[in-house]
Amino acid sequence: MLRMNVKSAFYNALTRPVTELLGIGMIGTTVVIGAYLILNRETHLMGLQITDRPLSISAMLTFFGLLIGASDPVSKMSTILSGVNSGVAAADIIYPLLDRKTRIQSPTRPVAVPHPHRMLALHGLSFAYRGDDFVLRNIDLQIPFGSKVALIGANGSGKSSLVHLVCRFYDPQHGRITLDNTSLSQMALDDLRARIGLVTQQTELFNDTVLYNIRYGSLDCTKEQVIAAAKMAHAHEFIMELPEQYETRVGKNGQRFSGGQRQRIALARAMLRNPEILILDEATSQIDPDSERLINQALTAFSKGRTLIMITHRLSNLHLVDRVFQLDRGQLIERDDEKCVA
Repeated sequence: MLRMNVKSAFYNALTRPVTELLGIGMIGTTVVIGAYLILNRETHLMGLQITDRPLSISAMLTFFGLLIGASDPVSKMSTILSGVNSGVAAADIIYPLLDRKTRIQSPTRPVAVPHPHRMLALHGLSFAYRGDDFVLRNIDLQIPFGSKVALIGANGSGKSSLVHLVCRFYDPQHGRITLDNTSLSQMALDDLRARIGLVTQQTELFNDTVLYNIRYGSLDCTKEQVIAAAKMAHAHEFIMELPEQYETRVGKNGQRFSGGQRQRIALARAMLRNPEILILDEATSQIDPDSERLINQALTAFSKGRTLIMITHRLSNLHLVDRVFQLDRGQLIERDDEKCVA
């Protein structure tokens, strides 16, 4: 890469001086030819007709002026060509990637599952991102609809990977995940993911308005519904302090907001979807304790009548759940159907 970048920089740097040199050479050549034609009152050069009649000094000077004026735009066009070539090279790399089909596809004949589902179950689940390096091993877990479940464990124990499988971002190598005894691979992706609201630790926001970012994924919702979701996520207060309130643009990836504010917008987005399954992956990790207490109160009310799966390192959040499961190196090593204390 270093050699390629140095070579690219060399040719890019060479473009302007070569263009300038060619321009000067072109002008110098025309000066010599013009002087020859004027001094000798000629209309031909080396057997080629240049003009219909001998040139005057004023006509030649006018031509030189026009030629010099055209040289600067031509020089600038060379830099545009360099940019176009860079864009073409980047397109050659990115478009084959965009044209690739995802490995996760909806079945040709999807199976319908009732709304709401009755049971989310993991049967002998094992999963590896590469080869035989399994991050989850032989996981068996049943989560009835309406249950509140927490997943705890050290970083790298497989908590987020388990959530990714529930959302069917990946398919497991062994075992299966079912909704009401129907494997997720038998369901339409739109049907499955419409049932899920996911809030992760890393919040993705688009360089658009706050209103758009909350409504993203539920574009048919009204502004009143968006405001209600923002109030539930305790984001309405800081949104109303913005210059244009809900019409304020958030900047690239929400750079105008703090981490906690971005998480509250993401939480409002998930609540607006009204999902059957709400998944929180360290969703309040960047929120101050007072705001977290208020959000936990809202989650207690919002999670009634839906399944809640929470990944957390904060023991203060465990009062929201009915059961706690601990993962260690991809294995479910501690389980208690009533209550498990880490």
